[in-house]
Amino acid sequence: MFSCSPNSEHAPAADVSEIDKKVDSLLALMSVDEKIGQMTQLTLDMVCYGEPYALSEPHTIDTAKLDVVINQLHVGSILNCGGHSYPREKWLDMIGDIQRKASKTRLGIPILYGIDAIHGVTYTDSSTLFPQQIALAATWDTALVRQLAEMSAYEVRASGIRWNFSPVLDIARDPRWPRFWETFGEDVKLASDFGEAMVQGYQGDAIGDAHVAACLKHFMGYSVTLSGKDRTQAWIAERQLREYFLPTFERAMDAGAMSIMINSGEINGIPVHVNKNILTDLLRNELGFEGVAVTDWEDIKYLVTRHRVAATYKDAIEMSLAAGIDMSMVPVDLEFPVLLKQLVLEGRVTEERLDLSVRRILKMKYKLGLFETGVPTIADYPKFGSEEHHALALKAAHESIVLLKNDNLLPLSEGAKILVIGDGANSLNILNGGWTRTWQGADPQYNTPDRATVYEALQQHSDNVQWITEQEFLSMRMTQKYDCIVAVISESTYTEKPGDIEDLSIPLQSARVIDKLDYLQLPSLVLLIEGRPRVLPASIEKINSVMLAMLPGDFGGEAIADIVFGKFNPCGKLPFTYPRHASSHTTYDHKYTDRIDTDFSQNAFDPLYTFGSGLAYTTFAYSGLQIERNELGMDDTLRVDVEVSNTGNRAGAEVVQLYVSDSVATITPSVKRLRGYRRIEMAEGSQQQVRFDIPVRELAFVGQDLKWVLEPGKFSVQIDTLVIPFTVR
Repeated sequence: MFSCSPNSEHAPAADVSEIDKKVDSLLALMSVDEKIGQMTQLTLDMVCYGEPYALSEPHTIDTAKLDVVINQLHVGSILNCGGHSYPREKWLDMIGDIQRKASKTRLGIPILYGIDAIHGVTYTDSSTLFPQQIALAATWDTALVRQLAEMSAYEVRASGIRWNFSPVLDIARDPRWPRFWETFGEDVKLASDFGEAMVQGYQGDAIGDAHVAACLKHFMGYSVTLSGKDRTQAWIAERQLREYFLPTFERAMDAGAMSIMINSGEINGIPVHVNKNILTDLLRNELGFEGVAVTDWEDIKYLVTRHRVAATYKDAIEMSLAAGIDMSMVPVDLEFPVLLKQLVLEGRVTEERLDLSVRRILKMKYKLGLFETGVPTIADYPKFGSEEHHALALKAAHESIVLLKNDNLLPLSEGAKILVIGDGANSLNILNGGWTRTWQGADPQYNTPDRATVYEALQQHSDNVQWITEQEFLSMRMTQKYDCIVAVISESTYTEKPGDIEDLSIPLQSARVIDKLDYLQLPSLVLLIEGRPRVLPASIEKINSVMLAMLPGDFGGEAIADIVFGKFNPCGKLPFTYPRHASSHTTYDHKYTDRIDTDFSQNAFDPLYTFGSGLAYTTFAYSGLQIERNELGMDDTLRVDVEVSNTGNRAGAEVVQLYVSDSVATITPSVKRLRGYRRIEMAEGSQQQVRFDIPVRELAFVGQDLKWVLEPGKFSVQIDTLVIPFTVR
């Protein structure tokens, strides 16, 4: 049913390794109950005092519950926190208790502990929180993202944890979707490059004492539901599934990703958790993935209660295992192992099927060194939350911020008189978003101490900064003059289902703030702090400056202030298309028919800000676009050169973007597709020659037979406004 991309090479299995031998030896000793336990994953709530979602404070391991979970049910994996972050000492104590209990069992198989550390160690106090994925994509800096992933892995290991449920490799094609900000944007290449870099950073060349296992989320097609809401139905043709939604995962698998989490939703009426075509035929047989496939939260039970494709929980377990699930994130009941044991006794699930999954789980545990190394001490990881890590997070925040418009307002002079508007201007939670110390990231009592909000950071540059709410601004008479009014337009924190919205437009009160700024013709910066592009009123086009900060993390306030006052020259570029209208969110790689307007002109694609756009406090000019050869064969390389000049009066960074258009194809071609990019640093007045080498095979698309194909014909390459044609023979 499925076929791989033309650039993938999945090597045959190597000779049996030492780990394989150890796994086979251990597996031969295991009972059915012990095997089933390895396939079971419970949340931490199930081994603590209190009830799930209502634990007793402070959270403490209940030794009686832990005994049941490990000694009676033989559970092999635990995840999550009890609702909020813990000090590192607390993590090490709790995980130490869990691992010591596991070490005393008959076979001494350690627990595989997992956590959502998606922008730093989100559930460990005082960890280094860097920008969320959508903001990282705005850096167009894969080397930096690999460094951040390495830093995050180090701090995850310092917390006693070995498994990270990250990165998210869904692509963000619909801004209504509440997990938009957890992705690397709308483009397949950009998201694939960043996903590969993040996996390489988490896992390293080999798992050492500063690395963790990555878990790719959410395989696949999760991000394009019909309604735009979380975990609702999607209709995706197989051709689109292969060309747009598979490549990000395939690249990360080729980079060595050790595990994958399954899409909670359904595609074309089939929940992915029971889709054998995706989980076995594609993932295992075609892609050759040998890692662990874990469900998302309670998703096997949801086959009964939500999707209604199974009559009973027991049936759902049988169906999901038949499809290809290895580990069930139960996570708050003890029925799964009991029911799976019944299925084995009834002959509905074979022991050989258990062995298939348990072998993968044990192999992952061995690769992570869980059998050889214990729980670390505080002293083992001295760089946790260090100034070195803080500097890297600040660098990422700087690079992630996108200046969308600037009519000679920014940068401001030190000491400028500023009026700051908006509740989000004095909130650290707003800068971080969801998955920050708590699931929704909304509880300020767990925030990192001494990190500055936007308002507080601006105060560090001027003694003349005033802050008011949106409502106060709307009701006040402007009797004072300001050098700049900074209107912070922000979303509340959210992720997953609580982030569903009915309208992509910003709230009415925020729109009225922008309208009033336009009406009074005040010198204004609209600062957008949001996880998805919320539609703005038409008056935004009359505002002097517009800046987008997509959840830049703990150091976001400082980074924003540095840009506002010119200490840092902005360099972020949009990783998505910013819509002008709430019902028009067409991506940059749209088709030619998407351009046909009501008057039959070609002007229908009219976003507020285009993919890849972003300004600096300097200017760049492009010239001399040339290609080595105008005619190329299928196996040739497209070599492109262009000259970039910094024509402004200060040093800055530019992202050179190369797009290719296919003139005619048997599947309607996109107007253009990103095929290469290069981030360069340039001194004032300097020039630089930039070269791209693009294998012609990378211009392929998925054809009518669902296989990747490159057809001969006419193409064109574009950098900035420069275009040059070429032919593929």
